Amino acid sequence: MSHPFPLDSFRFLLYDMSMIQETTKRKRRTDRNHLIYSLTIGKREYIGVTVVNGRSPAKSLNRRWQKHVQRAYAEDKGWKLCAAIRRHGPEKFTVEVVQVVRGKAEAHKVERDLIRVRKPKLNTDVR
Repeated sequence: MSHPFPLDSFRFLLYDMSMIQETTKRKRRTDRNHLIYSLTIGKREYIGVTVVNGRSPAKSLNRRWQKHVQRAYAEDKGWKLCAAIRRHGPEKFTVEVVQVVRGKAEAHKVERDLIRVRKPKLNTDVR
């Protein structure tokens, strides 16, 4: 009895399937590092959280700060932070890392706790 297709073709098919499995994307980590940061002008403060891209928290914080500044000038947001950036200028703000936290859920929990304790004046959404 002859096979509907040669065995060599079957081996080739198995080889192709293994190649597909090897080239699929890895699952993204859910426990990446996050920064809790503070933006301060005078006695007024903003507490925020952002993900650390790569290994440099300083670069990640700088990128996030630039996004705040860009949004303040390019978008007509009525948020307290955006209004303060427009009023005083970005050079008047102090930008600093408060804490590095592992995991998104934990980072947002720490951020909410800090907001409750410090009561920052520039945060719009105080949960």
